[in-house]
Amino acid sequence: MSMDGKDIRKVIVACDAGMGSSVMLATQLRKQLKGTGVEVVHTPVNQIPADADVVLTHAGLATRAQAAAPGKLVVPFQVFLGDPAVTRLVETIKKGGTVGA
Repeated sequence: MSMDGKDIRKVIVACDAGMGSSVMLATQLRKQLKGTGVEVVHTPVNQIPADADVVLTHAGLATRAQAAAPGKLVVPFQVFLGDPAVTRLVETIKKGGTVGA
């Protein structure tokens, strides 16, 4: 699944247990995407809202995120801060282009 970065309006940072690292990532994304009109929400992986455009989650939770949000673009990452997948997502939202495979 893929989508145009300019069409993204809601990014979900999904985690397993409300760990501080994922909350920090959501806060960082809000700052980076300020002024783009994109909402960033932090939720448990099993409670991904239906209006999500993109689900950003640790690679170890990607399968669970896909099951919890069928038909949504899931972007897995390896590290909470500075991961290239997160950087690409932010840049694609800001500049346009395709997100996903």
